[in-house]
Amino acid sequence: MRRVKRLYFRAMPFSQKSQNIFRHLAAVAVILAATTLLEIFHSRINPTTVALAFILIILLAATFLGRNPALLASLAAMLCFNFFFLPPIRTFTISDPQNLVAWVAFMLTAIVAGELSAYANRRAEEAERQRLEIAKLYNDLEAAFERASETEALRRSEKLKSALLDAVTHDLRTPLTAIKASVTTSLESQDEKEKFKLDAESSGEFLSVINEETDRLNDFIGDMVELARIEAGALSLRNEWSEVPEIIEAALSRAEPFLADFKIKILLEENLPLMRADSKALAEVLYNLLENAAKYSDGKSNVEISVKRDANEHLEFAVADEGRGVPAPLREKIFDKFFRVNQADEDARETHGTGLGLAIAKGIVEAHGGKISVTDTEGGGGAKFVFIIPIGDEN
Repeated sequence: MRRVKRLYFRAMPFSQKSQNIFRHLAAVAVILAATTLLEIFHSRINPTTVALAFILIILLAATFLGRNPALLASLAAMLCFNFFFLPPIRTFTISDPQNLVAWVAFMLTAIVAGELSAYANRRAEEAERQRLEIAKLYNDLEAAFERASETEALRRSEKLKSALLDAVTHDLRTPLTAIKASVTTSLESQDEKEKFKLDAESSGEFLSVINEETDRLNDFIGDMVELARIEAGALSLRNEWSEVPEIIEAALSRAEPFLADFKIKILLEENLPLMRADSKALAEVLYNLLENAAKYSDGKSNVEISVKRDANEHLEFAVADEGRGVPAPLREKIFDKFFRVNQADEDARETHGTGLGLAIAKGIVEAHGGKISVTDTEGGGGAKFVFIIPIGDEN
């Protein structure tokens, strides 16, 4: 195997040498052919025409064959020009001093022109090599970016699958376990062989558990469906002229069960305009923010809802609570689906929820052409969620 490799590498220089010899011979052959052709019409053309023809051939040789073949061609052209076209003919002697000057000028012109043409050709080849190298580097970088993107997508996919598994385990299994236990206990109490019987109050408690956990499952499935529609771009907004107080009232009415112990403050700027939006969808956004405030705040604390008009024909809605707030590093992540603050805070009390409410709120706000964010409250004692919605027009 090694012997074959040595023979291979020895053969390569020989092949390259053969090509170099061929180019040199070709350059000389073209000059000789041109000399033969020009000799036929010697009586009809002057030395200047012959010199220009030779220079043209030398330029072509430099362009297509390289510098050294062009220099050899210029030498051959100089000799042929002197021997066949400058008097005395058929000798290398030059009788007229003017012809000697012309011959020297021709020789220098041929050499310089050939060298310049060869130099330009080399620069073109170098530029082409650089282009190919840049293209190769670009392709390598593009491939590297694609691999990095695929890796990042895979990482996000794994993270999403982990979050989804956690959500399914926690938000589906927990209600099902409670429902199963309640139903099983109720059925066993009706069995004549069992020693214990449930009284009416206990049966009612088990039925309440089943009802609450069924609602919890229904909310989770509804949130999943709503988020899937938003991410698929299938959210259809029914934009109509709506009043801000009506949107707030709809959200508070739905959130009443978990806001009973909170003090609700509503601050509305005077003369708020009507807004062209999907009032039901915006009420859903406010509901999710109110639910989030209730989860992360203590009962009997304040929850403030405020709406004002900004200078860009937008309405700014805000929901502020007196809870523990949102740490700055998590303020972007909390709008991701299945993310809950207590996931990153081991000391935080466990909160119930699907981790979908804020993701849904963000999707609805962005579908209206708005944006949503979270900051600290002015006193620094809670979280303040702010979303901005365009007022809209007649279109």
